[in-house]
Amino acid sequence: MAPTTIPIPGPPGLPFLGNMFDLDMSFMLGSQMDLAAKYGEIFTLRFPGQVMHFICTQALVHEVCDEKRFKKIVSGALHEIRNGVHDGLFTAQLEEPNWGIAHRVLMPAFGPMSIQAMFPEMHEIASQLALKWARHGPTTPIMVTEDFTRLTLDTLALCSMNFRFNSYYHDEMHPFITAMGDFLTESGGRSMRPPLATKVMRKTTNKYWNDIKILRETAEAVLKSRKEHPSDRKDLMTAMLDGVDPKTGQKLSDASIIDNLITFLIAGHETTSGLLSFAFYQLLKRPEAYRRAQKEVDDVVGTGTIRIEHMKKLPYISAILRETLRVCPTISLTAVNPIEDGTILGGKYVVNKNETIALFLAKSQVDPVAFGDDADQWIPERMLDEAFEKRNREFPDNWKPFGNGLRGCIGRPFAWQESLLVMAVLLQNFNFVMHDPNYTLQYHQTLTTKPKDFYMRAILRHGQSPTELEHRLSGGLAPPTNGVSKASTNGNANGAQNKGNLKPLSIFYGSNTGTCETLAQRLAADAPSHGFVATTVDAMDAANQKLPKDQPVVIITASYEGQPPSNAGLFVGWLEGLKGSELDNVAFAVYGCGHKDWTQTFHRVPSLVNDTMAARGGERICEMGLTDASQGEMFTDFEQWEDEVLWPAMEERYGTSAAAEGGAEAQTMPSLSIQFTAPRSTTLRQDVQEAVVVETKDLTAPGGFPKKHIEIELPEDMAYRAGDYLAVLPVNPKETINRAMRRFQLARDANITIEADRRATLPTNGPVPAYEVLGSYVELANPATKRGILALAEAATSPSTISQLQTLATSLYTSEISRKRVSILDLLEKFPTTINLPFGAFLALLPPMRVRQYSISSSPLANPRRASLTYSLLDSEASLANPDVKHVGVATSYLASLAAGDKLAGVSVRKSHAAFHLPADPQTTPIVCIAAGAGIAPFRGFIQERAAQIATGGRVLAPALLFFGCRAPGVDDLYREELDRWEEMGAVSVRRAFSRLPETKKRSGNGGKEEAKGCRHVDDRLWYDRKDLMDLWDRGAKVYVCGSRGVGESVKGAFVKMALERMEREPGFIAGGKVEGSEEERALKWFDGIRNERYATDVFD
Repeated sequence: MAPTTIPIPGPPGLPFLGNMFDLDMSFMLGSQMDLAAKYGEIFTLRFPGQVMHFICTQALVHEVCDEKRFKKIVSGALHEIRNGVHDGLFTAQLEEPNWGIAHRVLMPAFGPMSIQAMFPEMHEIASQLALKWARHGPTTPIMVTEDFTRLTLDTLALCSMNFRFNSYYHDEMHPFITAMGDFLTESGGRSMRPPLATKVMRKTTNKYWNDIKILRETAEAVLKSRKEHPSDRKDLMTAMLDGVDPKTGQKLSDASIIDNLITFLIAGHETTSGLLSFAFYQLLKRPEAYRRAQKEVDDVVGTGTIRIEHMKKLPYISAILRETLRVCPTISLTAVNPIEDGTILGGKYVVNKNETIALFLAKSQVDPVAFGDDADQWIPERMLDEAFEKRNREFPDNWKPFGNGLRGCIGRPFAWQESLLVMAVLLQNFNFVMHDPNYTLQYHQTLTTKPKDFYMRAILRHGQSPTELEHRLSGGLAPPTNGVSKASTNGNANGAQNKGNLKPLSIFYGSNTGTCETLAQRLAADAPSHGFVATTVDAMDAANQKLPKDQPVVIITASYEGQPPSNAGLFVGWLEGLKGSELDNVAFAVYGCGHKDWTQTFHRVPSLVNDTMAARGGERICEMGLTDASQGEMFTDFEQWEDEVLWPAMEERYGTSAAAEGGAEAQTMPSLSIQFTAPRSTTLRQDVQEAVVVETKDLTAPGGFPKKHIEIELPEDMAYRAGDYLAVLPVNPKETINRAMRRFQLARDANITIEADRRATLPTNGPVPAYEVLGSYVELANPATKRGILALAEAATSPSTISQLQTLATSLYTSEISRKRVSILDLLEKFPTTINLPFGAFLALLPPMRVRQYSISSSPLANPRRASLTYSLLDSEASLANPDVKHVGVATSYLASLAAGDKLAGVSVRKSHAAFHLPADPQTTPIVCIAAGAGIAPFRGFIQERAAQIATGGRVLAPALLFFGCRAPGVDDLYREELDRWEEMGAVSVRRAFSRLPETKKRSGNGGKEEAKGCRHVDDRLWYDRKDLMDLWDRGAKVYVCGSRGVGESVKGAFVKMALERMEREPGFIAGGKVEGSEEERALKWFDGIRNERYATDVFD
């Protein structure tokens, strides 16, 4: 009986042009990933003269790896690459004679003995890289992909051809590299365009052929050099020149040698440099894996020279490389053709022999069927030898980065040995930190993929200098290792130069949102007033294995759900691994930030650091300082700890004076020298990029609590997933800026030049508009700190004003300043004539402008270039200074002021918690989303994504429930029309609760009380629909909660209540009855156990 077949889905395309415009030609992988998410296991794209079926699951990839039914073909971009390398090994058709000749001649050159013999030269180039990084010092940002490209090109050329590009001895990359990248990119572009379109692109075509000329001339130079200087080396070049094909008796022609030289230079260095770059990115994002990898190198190699025999003793490094190639394949797809027409694929899809089947490894290698629900996460442990081999037996062809069968990558042993060696050399001798801890992975794509704009910093381990490293790498005596360095070497990390008799101080911070970094900068600014200079201000990871012993250390850190910040994980892991008294003579102080609502993990990381450092021999300078963000007094708490605890203890211990620089008044009266001058442009922020507003709209009816929607066109290289955040760098409200300008009698076009006598997060030493400084660089609306109020008191000229300010800074601070969010500007307006505060002192009292994070309320499947935000417009009680002035949210008022076509000052995508994303397999895993008000934002993105998958791919998805609480229909029932439409499609079932339902609606029963089933809040509706919810829970559902902390607590209560009910009905519901305690305690323990696994929250104040 013939199998039942179905059409292969795909976007419709255009006549003649097909699906050309369904792909972003600058980043085709992103477009292909979006299409795979929409259509599922297979989809079709059509281009002029070509049909491509993309297969996205392990099962389909395994099927097409059957070389009796399918064969590798050279089509698309590979076919265009033949313009440069003709019938080289990777671009020749199987039936072309030169492929067979080259394959048989070159195989011995890649045998085990030959590869091992290349180890010394591989080590030489790896040493050149290490020495470059050491000599540049710990503060120099490393362009990772660029330096790894130099490494792999030089390694391949030296080991296989005895040719030196000497890339580390030139500032510019070799022309071969630039030409190669442009050649590969344009080859991909040509494969997607009609031939006529390529012909009319004369400038592009001329460059394409000129790039090919550069490639061939480079290869010819390599060949000519070897012929002029013969060698008895048994390398790749010798094999090509002297090798004889055992089957035909032929040798390779010079033209074929040049083709294959280019082929190896391209394939051999592009993919390996991408692999190493992705591997270090992943390691820096997962500190526990970083620590395990470094420990493996230390255990196997120690501090001596790395040798060839060490390579087989690094299983975890091998697992890292495997897992990196799985999650971040440098070649995202390979292609085959059916051998016969009418071939049935997957038991239901018909494919013909003139149609290309693309093995889409970027999706098939993260198939949850083979790798589980965490398939898209980077977990090296799953790739350790035993687990790797077992999975390959259970799910054949789940990992295919080196191709398949006869046409598999001939250079795999070379690339693997090189990668292992480089990882070992670098981890043995350096600690690494992300230059920008908020960097999220972006891709640069030619024919291969690499991270885009990925920078890290390299910090020498063991207190060694670059000269000592050179001795070690060359086999000389290694320096002693004690795990803790003296003062920082090779320059200071963002530190100040020591002037006069100031004593050095190191400050390290752990911060995701920038708050602790701001506190660290503030501490550094205050240090000279107490006799110290902060020679180092850096992330905690920069102190990994490198804590100074000859100067005090202050650590300022937060916890994030009990875990270290992203730039502190390596340091904390190192501390936890210490066993003895390694921190003897390290003098330290710790300050911690936290939020009391995270009861179980409140201040966990600061407390861990404080206790562990003392237990390992460190000497506390003073008691740990702590602040609770929920109280809104973080800056005041920090200043109080500084003034009353830290600095007195430091002055007593080190014999310094509070008047060391600038007099005692400098403690409360910071100053900036201001000159009013002519206009000059300001410096743009570096961590965010400009974006454009596409659309804005109100989501609530007049009179309702205002909620708004804004759609943003993202920068070209910015990508996101449903559930991620968009960080927005706001601008202060115009009226607030104007208030400050009026208070200091500044003209609208006034310009200032700031000359700071201490650290300043302001544009310094150049003219800048005062309006720009007040609008973009400082927080004008932040509540005044106690120290700031006392600074105003010092500048006051009236005894009455002084007395009032002193009272506000003490007994009335919480009730009249903090709770009412009264700012420095508010106080200046309250006392308009009796505070004589210079403008420079005013600026110095203000914290720097910070980004705000908002949940993205859209899915890239709807439009990968656009992201939307859903937000509540904040407008609270009157200020202390003027009852007519409302306190408004800085960021929300900024967003609300924008219209279509306006530019945002800066945005960047920030990843949400790993658990707060849609399941890897939406067809089998149900979801339950719970929100109130603007908390619906991420779930609009989730449901929009599911709707796109259903609409375009015809996929049948697991059920989804949305529990949504608002005030009333027609008032703030957000996105009602969209949700109704998506509900009709089967993308979601919405369960509403209305808290302010008018009496008329209650009586009418048409969409009011009837629809809400009488429920006023989401927890009520959860309880009402608990049977539906628990049915999905038993099917493996994932639960997501977004809203205020009150919503989070009420939902938690509903889940605990449901668990108690289940326990009464089913005693073994929780842990088989093994969890001890009362019924309620057991239910709470059950709830804690599901958090961040099957129950994810995004809760805000």
